[in-house]
Amino acid sequence: MIINNESPLYVKLGFKFLVIFFICFFINVSQNILIPFAFACLLAVLLMPVVSFLETHKISRVLSITISLILAIGFIAGIIYFLSSQIASFMQDIPSIKEHINQHFISLQNWVKDKLHISFREQNEYLNEQANKLKATGTGYISHTFFSITEAVMLLILMPIYTFLLLFYKDHIRKFLFAVFSKEYTSGVQNVISQTKLMIRSYMVGLLIEMAIVATANSVGLIILGVKYAIFFGVLAAVLNLIPYIGMFSATLFTVLVSLTTADNTSDIIWIVIIFYSIHIIDVNFLMPRIVASRLRINALISILGVVIGGALTGISGLFLSIPAIAFLKIVCDEVEELRPWGMLLGDETTYLKKTYLHKKLRKISMKHSTADVGKKHNQ
Repeated sequence: MIINNESPLYVKLGFKFLVIFFICFFINVSQNILIPFAFACLLAVLLMPVVSFLETHKISRVLSITISLILAIGFIAGIIYFLSSQIASFMQDIPSIKEHINQHFISLQNWVKDKLHISFREQNEYLNEQANKLKATGTGYISHTFFSITEAVMLLILMPIYTFLLLFYKDHIRKFLFAVFSKEYTSGVQNVISQTKLMIRSYMVGLLIEMAIVATANSVGLIILGVKYAIFFGVLAAVLNLIPYIGMFSATLFTVLVSLTTADNTSDIIWIVIIFYSIHIIDVNFLMPRIVASRLRINALISILGVVIGGALTGISGLFLSIPAIAFLKIVCDEVEELRPWGMLLGDETTYLKKTYLHKKLRKISMKHSTADVGKKHNQ
């Protein structure tokens, strides 16, 4: 059966959804290969201006890429070391936290007995039954954890290698992209490349700035409140905030649950929720539009769907990669005439119509480097 413009609408839609299904299946099956490469693409685009800057100062490309990667790895290692030290401090108080949890658990059992008239014996039988079920599947959890650790190690090893090679062969890859499409699509390909680089840079740099501000505000608020592990919870909430809509709820829930075992006053729990969500409201309505927002916006419905689908397909990595991936799809859809209705569906034309200062600044940098690349090719 040949599908063309004269085919019924349900046939064309069915074919498109079938293609989407196979793409999702391919992503799920080959995620161990695609995820390190996707993170490497983001890092390579982010480091391109640094590499270009070093190359303009008569430093070889290999050395420029190496210096850029060392700086990036040092920055990431610093964040990991800080979080690790905070987690180590947190782990030292695990016995005390367990003791408080047991006290709360006994209080909960008493409440269940008084209000629901379920005896301690019946409650314990039910809990033991659930514990036995968990033990029966324990081997699966252990093996899954082992493979997760293996995947993380592979990511840390492969990502710098992929990033180095992407930066080294960037001109070669650009030539390939132009060669794949006919000359009539040259301007469209150039548009997609330049807009994608601008989107990734504005998104990544904006998120780093926003994360630093939110982490500082969260930590200061919790310190004033006297919450234990205030810096750890403040930074954790800022990191989880990178996951749209879901991250802040998870961070608040975790902080509240741990604080229940360490706080002396129940009112502290209420203040934790107020602090986190007050900062979140300021972040969504002030920081996000002015620091992170660019002229290519994804609406809230598609963002949530993308995060959920990304998490289902590739786990935690998919939560972080989903938004840049959807933004890239929107760029492609806006450029291809047949796909523009889909670009309209992905976008949000009602908000963030103005270009931010960060977006304008990064656009100037991108245009400067694009001009330099064209001049270099012309001289060659």
